[in-house]
Amino acid sequence: MSPTTPGSLLAKGVGIDTNAHNRQVPDDLPDRAADAISPFDKFFEDDPTVQEWIRDHVPSRRSIIPYFTGLFPFAKWIARYNTRWLTGDLIAGTTLALVMVPQGLSYALLGNLSPEYGIYTSFVGTALYWIFGTSKDIAIGATAVVSLLVGKTGDRVLEQHPEYTRDEVAKAHAFLCGCILLVFGLLKLDWLIEFIPHMAISAFVTGAAITITLSQLPTLLGITGINTRGPAYQVAIDFLKGLKGAKLDAAVGLTALALLYVSKWSCEHMARRQPQRAKLWSTLFSLRFTFTVLLYILISFLVNRGLPLGESRFRLLGHIPTGFVHMGTPSLDPKLLSAILPDLPAAVIIIIIEHIAIGKSFGQINNYAIVPSQEIISLAATNILGTFVGAYASTGSFGGSAIYSKAGVRTPLAGVFTACLLALALYVLTKVLYFIPMASMAALIIHAVINLVTSPEHLYKSWLISPPDVVVYFVGVFVSIFTSLENGIYVTVALSLVLLLLRVARSQGRLMGRLQVHHYPTARQEAATSDSQGLLSSSRCSRSAFLPLDRADASNPAVAVKSPRPGIFIYRFAAGFNYLNQAQHVDHILNHVKKETRRTMRTEYEHPGDCPWNEQPPLKKSNKNLLSPLDLEKQPDSELLSKPTLQAVILDFSAVNSSGGLDSGAVEGLLDLRSQLDRWAAPDPVEWHFACVGDRWTRRALAIAGFGYPSKRQFEQLVSLDSNSSSNNGGPRRQQWEPVFSIAEKTGLEPREGVVVDELLPRPPPAALDEAEKGSFRRRKSSSSVYKRSKLAAVYGINRPNFHIDLEAALEACERALDGRDSKG
Repeated sequence: MSPTTPGSLLAKGVGIDTNAHNRQVPDDLPDRAADAISPFDKFFEDDPTVQEWIRDHVPSRRSIIPYFTGLFPFAKWIARYNTRWLTGDLIAGTTLALVMVPQGLSYALLGNLSPEYGIYTSFVGTALYWIFGTSKDIAIGATAVVSLLVGKTGDRVLEQHPEYTRDEVAKAHAFLCGCILLVFGLLKLDWLIEFIPHMAISAFVTGAAITITLSQLPTLLGITGINTRGPAYQVAIDFLKGLKGAKLDAAVGLTALALLYVSKWSCEHMARRQPQRAKLWSTLFSLRFTFTVLLYILISFLVNRGLPLGESRFRLLGHIPTGFVHMGTPSLDPKLLSAILPDLPAAVIIIIIEHIAIGKSFGQINNYAIVPSQEIISLAATNILGTFVGAYASTGSFGGSAIYSKAGVRTPLAGVFTACLLALALYVLTKVLYFIPMASMAALIIHAVINLVTSPEHLYKSWLISPPDVVVYFVGVFVSIFTSLENGIYVTVALSLVLLLLRVARSQGRLMGRLQVHHYPTARQEAATSDSQGLLSSSRCSRSAFLPLDRADASNPAVAVKSPRPGIFIYRFAAGFNYLNQAQHVDHILNHVKKETRRTMRTEYEHPGDCPWNEQPPLKKSNKNLLSPLDLEKQPDSELLSKPTLQAVILDFSAVNSSGGLDSGAVEGLLDLRSQLDRWAAPDPVEWHFACVGDRWTRRALAIAGFGYPSKRQFEQLVSLDSNSSSNNGGPRRQQWEPVFSIAEKTGLEPREGVVVDELLPRPPPAALDEAEKGSFRRRKSSSSVYKRSKLAAVYGINRPNFHIDLEAALEACERALDGRDSKG
């Protein structure tokens, strides 16, 4: 920062030294690093700035136009629409419409709404999705789980505010959901949903499926007087008590349910026996709902023909208005909106997750990728605009999407054909739909949702993978059944987040050791090498690897893993390094170092009162001539004297989350660790080296804290002046400092065979260069110096020599520095 900028003047005024972190860098570190790496091209690392971060996160002019054109993905393919696509879309759209009519009618009943609202909802979803969606298979419409949430929201709001109607509550609920979804989509916040694990959603869906099934059992058997909106367990108890009140509806409902399962089993069985006709059987499988409804419409018409209205032999669906008779603006009464707000989080979570999961599943099956943020925008459009037609909240339907996929849909435009047929049904088939038995609708709902229950096989596999996730699943299911679905999803999400935080906070790093890994010989190598000793002696067939010293991993415990050198400790972070787990990592490293090393020197105190309270003072000799602990430590055979002193610490950052750099808590933890280890090893300095630190912000955070380069004290020891010798110009000659830099081929060069990624190259001896090369490679003070270009260059900045590309480079640099220190000692 320039000393004359307003920011620097303000910092100076409040007592901030903006250049303090630069003063801890050795003065001639860049010059010596450049000398050490010659003749290869040097690279000096620049720290990222706040302005750079802002530029990276603020949309540029070039990104604005693609952002707005991306809101309408249909523009990329609509101009190429052809007759073959038209044929496939027409067949798929017609097939889905035949299924969505009975499903829409039945799902609306779950929401305690008139049956036509289900068709309104499916109509809007299929009609609008092609404009904003990025999947050819997704069908947006009324779904069982969302319909149940809408019904529960209506029950709760009307209990508090009976002045509103159910359709007003449902439309306002959908409008608010759409507004929230629009914000999520426009700001591309779909990544927030990734915090909710799949097992939490499975628990909610299972609880919803059980709740829906229990709520439909009274209708299936014609039992009346049961409150189906209470907790699922209470509905089950009341149902069992009311079994004696079953009516003729039971015959309709049970036979319809049996017919649905027989049709399903038959189609699946024939598809396996006749794979060449799998598509035909798949289509018949999808149409089993339509076939069942049509059959029972015919039966109902024959049984109830001629009877007065309201005197049917079993309960019928009843009158359905013709056309879109509930069009209008949603009610935005603040009192109503505030009453709906508590139910919005659960609804929005389910709408997004159900839709995105469906889109990703069919995208993987059919080899394309969806854009999650754009899919959320499509949901926002259908939920906001649908309220003006009379629709309630909607999302992607798994059953409808499966029908699209199996029917050979070609583009999202298939939804337009589905919407047209749904609208036609509202104007033409209302008199026919009057005779649908309610028991058959209940059978259809039960048959559709019972498959949503997580299978025991999947739970067993999940238990083998992660037992805590299964515990969260069962807790969510039990809470959903014994309280409410909303409580179920809130509890599972909360438990999942707590489990995530525990896994991050209690992640256990490992102290690493080194071993030599040898490649298993091929037949040609076996012929050339008659015994294993020849293989082990070949450097070309071996490389260094690193494994935990405690052997608490999956490797063979019989393999020898050793510390690379006494006094050197390598620590690998397991799952990130942040303020949550820094204390555990710091304690782990500190305790292990103190256990495996001895203190370089013990502080002596003239008086016991000078000893800090947390240190054990040396004990004087007693009259019985017993030796004090300090005297025992001075014995030649003492176990303590066999331990090495602390030399160096190498931290492997390969598992550290590098997005945005380290937080301040993690850096403060490292500073505290360095301070304690410096006191433990005093007066000798401790070498600190880092491997796999690739993120610029992480490197900046570590460098500001004083890591990444030798301290001034260490650097003075490494490059101290030799007063007994001088250079040609009569001045003092500096001793050679030989750090390890990772060198790689530069961009635009022809790679060697096999593409050399990285080489650890020491500084070439002066004898390897002729006099002309020495002159061209030498760093000069004049501004007109010209450097000879090399085919190889430094991978990372040479002004941070203690940041290394991998553990092997870090360990080599550490050992070289310690060898230099020992030779001078």
